[in-house]
Amino acid sequence: MEVARFHGPGDLRLEDMPEPAPGPDEVKIRVRNCSTCGTDLKIFRFGHYRIDPPRVLGHEIAGEVVEVGAQVSGFAAGDRVQVIAAIPDGTCEECRRGHQTVCTNQESMGYQYEGGFAQYMIVPRSVLAVGGLHRVPEGVGFDEASVAEPLACVLNGQELARVGAGDVVVVFGAGPIGCLHVRLARSRGASRVMLVELNRERLELAASLARPDEAVCAEDGDVVEQVRKLTDGRGVDVVITAAAAGAAQEQALRIAAPRGRVSFFGGLPKDKPTITVDSNLVHYSELTIVGANGSSPDQNARALELIASGAVPVKNLITHRLPLDRVHEALDLVARGAAIKVTIEP
Repeated sequence: MEVARFHGPGDLRLEDMPEPAPGPDEVKIRVRNCSTCGTDLKIFRFGHYRIDPPRVLGHEIAGEVVEVGAQVSGFAAGDRVQVIAAIPDGTCEECRRGHQTVCTNQESMGYQYEGGFAQYMIVPRSVLAVGGLHRVPEGVGFDEASVAEPLACVLNGQELARVGAGDVVVVFGAGPIGCLHVRLARSRGASRVMLVELNRERLELAASLARPDEAVCAEDGDVVEQVRKLTDGRGVDVVITAAAAGAAQEQALRIAAPRGRVSFFGGLPKDKPTITVDSNLVHYSELTIVGANGSSPDQNARALELIASGAVPVKNLITHRLPLDRVHEALDLVARGAAIKVTIEP
């Protein structure tokens, strides 16, 4: 079978590998869609300390069960399924406290296990042990199901930031995650959602699909002033920084209304992980700053339901569908910001 296997920074090879066979406590699936994300691009460029190459990449996975191990119950050949990316162990102190997204022994598909840039793959016992293999609801395509994983991460972020009815929300970053944040915030009852982006062309593309109430381009002037003007000086209830930019995080604190919540959703580059925080601004305005890291198996299941119900449509956010042998083109589209969501169809 054909796979895209990572051998080191800048070295992602299309190779032939033997088709895998499941162990007694594993499930084999035919991958139908494995969507790409910025993390795939970062791994391709720089590697990752948790990946020991060679490794098949890809972690936004949906496919069809073709074989089930003898000790596995509840699944059968032909089942349409979605696979979690981040795998909690379910037993550590954080998992026992219900904090699976910060599991201290977390593993991931495409990191410790072979990922979805392949025609076939094995769903390991560790995924099944935490309920991380989900049936795709009727009427949801494999392509849409592959977007459930990033949507689950967005859901985790918005639950931590308590996005709810009547909130005015600003999202920094007009990539696929930013678009999902716009749509999820609206489904959670936000009264107004704004999308902020530095690149005008990317902003126009994202806004035409995600339909925020306002699209704010940083090229038009100071973002803080633009948002303050749009809110009659008050600021906003929730700011979500879905961009790996320290400047966006600093601006977020300045546009939050009193008692506003700020989500540092996007991580910063490892060589520039710090920002300047006006502590008095946080203190006197009673701001809340929260992080967000991945998603839980339950959030993946609920993301599928949000897609199935139409509460968060994702179909038109998939702007490019490419075969596996064009995976390098897919990563280039992500790097150039020329697409919203790119999915691979092995």
